Amino acid sequence: MQLETARSMSAGKLSNYNNKAVCFLKMIKNQPLTKSGSGKDVHHFEFEFVSAAIEYEVGDVLEILPSQDPAAVDTFIQRCNLDPDALITVQHKEMKNYLPDIHKNTTEVPIKLRTFVELTMDVTSASPRRYFFEVMSYFATAEHEKERLQYFASPEGRDDLYKYNQKERRTVLEVLEDFPSVQMPIDWLVQLVPPLKTRAFSISSSPLAHPNQVHLTVSVVSWTTPYKRKRTGLCSVWLAGLDPQQGIYIPAWFQKGSLPRPPPSVPLILIGPGTGCAPFRGFVEERAIQSSSGPAAPIIFFFGCRNEDDFLYRELWLSHSLNDGVFSEAKGGGFYVAFSRKQPQKVYVQHKMLEQSQRIWNLLLSKASIYVAGSATKMPSDVWSTFEEIVSKEGEASRDSAANWLKALQRAGRYHVEAWS
Repeated sequence: MQLETARSMSAGKLSNYNNKAVCFLKMIKNQPLTKSGSGKDVHHFEFEFVSAAIEYEVGDVLEILPSQDPAAVDTFIQRCNLDPDALITVQHKEMKNYLPDIHKNTTEVPIKLRTFVELTMDVTSASPRRYFFEVMSYFATAEHEKERLQYFASPEGRDDLYKYNQKERRTVLEVLEDFPSVQMPIDWLVQLVPPLKTRAFSISSSPLAHPNQVHLTVSVVSWTTPYKRKRTGLCSVWLAGLDPQQGIYIPAWFQKGSLPRPPPSVPLILIGPGTGCAPFRGFVEERAIQSSSGPAAPIIFFFGCRNEDDFLYRELWLSHSLNDGVFSEAKGGGFYVAFSRKQPQKVYVQHKMLEQSQRIWNLLLSKASIYVAGSATKMPSDVWSTFEEIVSKEGEASRDSAANWLKALQRAGRYHVEAWS
């Protein structure tokens, strides 16, 4: 079979595809950072380049293509009555129209159907769209299933479809198993099953400190749906379960994030609760190397966690607070941690920022840049509001004037936010 419009398949070929630098990484370290029973599961990962090393900077982002559960892939293939050993031809649709004739056939890769499904079709984590249910209704042979699918695809069934599908995060495989009379041809499945997408993570290392390596700080995602079904994040669970001794090669792509690399002469105000500390681990490593060979501006860092059990990189931060570390008084720096659950009254990074109001204001007057990273829920707006309060108080200005001052800071490239959900 030839599936011309299938997927952009290859991780190793067409290395400039979509203008992203691609490489293969080998995991050399998988270290849990949180204690058992803490309620959070965060891991530190270290990777080595096994293909040509890619140049990256602190603040950059690494995208990883996750692997799906092989048993679930086999179940999907069996459910759809597909031959896992059938050879298919994959062609990049985007490249088809403008490749010279002499190269037209070089992008076609004979591949087993099972490999194609495993690497390109997200059958184990993504929820299908409404059109998937509409097409399923045409292939349903059981009348009650056909009626249910038609209802889900109708405007009247939109709310019930949302409750059944998106809210419960049902996978393609689960949906197909709920409607056993449906047998969709492979060409429809290829078009309608969501593509397996890469997952993006903030890089938590500096290439100056770790040549030929890249590090990540990843929270293992898990949650419970409204109907008490356990769900987990595909990529984070897969990474956490890998054994560095297995020597698995991981396809990865580097891209620029929202946090530009700061020059050593710029003072930094960092706010990174939880895994928001990830990019700042690289910032701190790099500033430490820069300060050992010449003058470097100070850093103050506001970190937040629930208690000592999820105090990520505790020894690293505290070591940089001693002697001539980048957080030490001698260097003009500071490290402030907010424990939200350690004491009866919750303390967040905003409270620690207000305690250091004068110091923050002085650094801002010294042309400091602000970097904020972490959860995209309330944290970024709460931190912005706290900065408004600090500027208003220390600068003896109205709240509106303080907000305008911060917006000017943002336009000047001195206020950066990287947030994720």
